[in-house]
Amino acid sequence: MKNKFIKSLSEISSANLNEIINEADKPFMSYEYLYALEKSKSVHMNNGWETFHLALSEKENLSGFLPIYKKNNSHGEFVFDHQWSYALRRANRAYYPKLLSAIPFTPCETRKFIASKSIGIENFTEPVIDYMKKNNVETWHILFPNNDLSKMLIEKNFIERSGYRFVWNNKEYKNFEDFLKIFTSRQRKNIKSERKKIYDSGISFSIKDNTNITLDDWLVFYEFYKSTYHERMQAPYLNFDFFNLVHKYKDSLCPVIFFAELKGNKIAGSLCFQNKDTLYGRHWGSSVNKDSLHFECCYYQGIEYCIKNGISFFDPGVQGEHKIRRGFEPRASISYHYVLKEDFRKAIESFCKEEKVSIKKYLAACSEYTPIKKEYRI
Repeated sequence: MKNKFIKSLSEISSANLNEIINEADKPFMSYEYLYALEKSKSVHMNNGWETFHLALSEKENLSGFLPIYKKNNSHGEFVFDHQWSYALRRANRAYYPKLLSAIPFTPCETRKFIASKSIGIENFTEPVIDYMKKNNVETWHILFPNNDLSKMLIEKNFIERSGYRFVWNNKEYKNFEDFLKIFTSRQRKNIKSERKKIYDSGISFSIKDNTNITLDDWLVFYEFYKSTYHERMQAPYLNFDFFNLVHKYKDSLCPVIFFAELKGNKIAGSLCFQNKDTLYGRHWGSSVNKDSLHFECCYYQGIEYCIKNGISFFDPGVQGEHKIRRGFEPRASISYHYVLKEDFRKAIESFCKEEKVSIKKYLAACSEYTPIKKEYRI
């Protein structure tokens, strides 16, 4: 089996990559999504994301793919390793560039080791580790993988790191009122009050998906998206060219935008993507500061959409315990980290071991203080 590191997704064909991708991997683990990031230069070496994917082939046919980026910073990853970089720098060693296997700016669980058939994991890991040794790259990080390869990665000396996320689980609800039955009476009242504030203000909602979205909708949404970064005095990760390409590939990427409207004008929007089983909340922005608008636009509209369309899960992104009060339940998540040198490996192993204990306690506390009735919990 041949292996090759590629510096552009255009070195392989969309048909060949999508042929070895499962429906469950989409929309983020797809040629179209990764290409939109690269072609728009939202992902580029100039902003710390240099494409370095691993392609495996047999008889000139693509048989395996592993997304990899050379990173010169830790922005847009959602698994925080700043303490690790500070520690290595204090030892007068270079933490960057590091290798990262993840979907840029997208903390959603997907397969990362993509293969057309059963391929030994060493076909993926050995070329990468060999590159690390030859080029003195200290670390390789695999973020938000599925759990299928956990045992094998640990056997290959990867360190497992614990994390958490909050996910809404559709328990075959008939409508939003049926969903509200899972809460204590006090929290049902709180949610109804939040929603009432929005609708009493005259705000309504429209939904744009791949069947009716227009380029003008993307222009409006992009202004909202930029505002969330400008408020934090940051440059947005994604440029408009990316959203333009998402529009081009809308039938395969399945975007969904929930727009809040007042007096005929759009005042806020939240962008999601969907596959058969899951709605993924990704970005949001607003031109007004309205109490509870974020909860309605980013959570309640998505929940209603899932109920109406029979979608099993709503993953609004990582962290944020305020999601618990809106029906999202905590779940453990993991990442894997290969550390080249023994001294730093021991330090990271100790860090992850202590962190795992803390996260276990945090998740237990989330379960104890949730307003969801016991019989409805995961």
